Amino acid sequence: MAKTILITGANGNLGTAVVKKFLDEDYKVIGVDHSGSHLGFASTHPQFELHAVNLADEAASDTFVKEAISLYKKIDGALLLAGGFAMGDIAATDGTALRKMFSLNFETAYYLARPLFQHMMESGYGRIVLVGARPAIQSEAGKNLIAYALSKSLLIKLADLLNEAAKGKNVVVSVIAPSTIDTPVNRADMPKADFSKWVAPAQIAEVLEFICSGKGDSLRGPLYKIYGDA
Repeated sequence: MAKTILITGANGNLGTAVVKKFLDEDYKVIGVDHSGSHLGFASTHPQFELHAVNLADEAASDTFVKEAISLYKKIDGALLLAGGFAMGDIAATDGTALRKMFSLNFETAYYLARPLFQHMMESGYGRIVLVGARPAIQSEAGKNLIAYALSKSLLIKLADLLNEAAKGKNVVVSVIAPSTIDTPVNRADMPKADFSKWVAPAQIAEVLEFICSGKGDSLRGPLYKIYGDA
């Protein structure tokens, strides 16, 4: 039976590559985003559906997860890709900037991870993937991205805490930490960069499918540094 995978940020540059990979590998994909403008290739696929959910709303996120569990009985994996980015050193980072990044990167993941983790613990199987970032791991990379780096570091700590709680269960929370992803937006923002050193969305999609497949079953608590040559 095909595994059921929930993917947030499904309409983004990374999300669309991930949706395509998982559909190609015959997963049932529940996409979450406010638009499907880049998902035309999936719109008529029998294994795909798209939902608009306000991920910053805890009640809406909880209701969505419970409805999905009621409909499909089991959610095997959740790739929580939704998030945002902002520049800013300590002088530029006030409380408003912190709260914005906290909401975009941490709360949108936490509000889904909380009910999904409980469901997976009850069912005895599950894979959750959170998106960290190199600036959350390396201070040199994060010193001018204070709010962004702090919000991503919380996701890494959340994974540690949940994996400790899941010891003895076949439930794993992984974190991917990409370097610069090769997207049109990043190319436009950094036109003089060497794009060949960046990580392609399709390469990240391969890692995510590995995590959710049987090939990654023996791994526990992994942090995947997907840096390429950047």
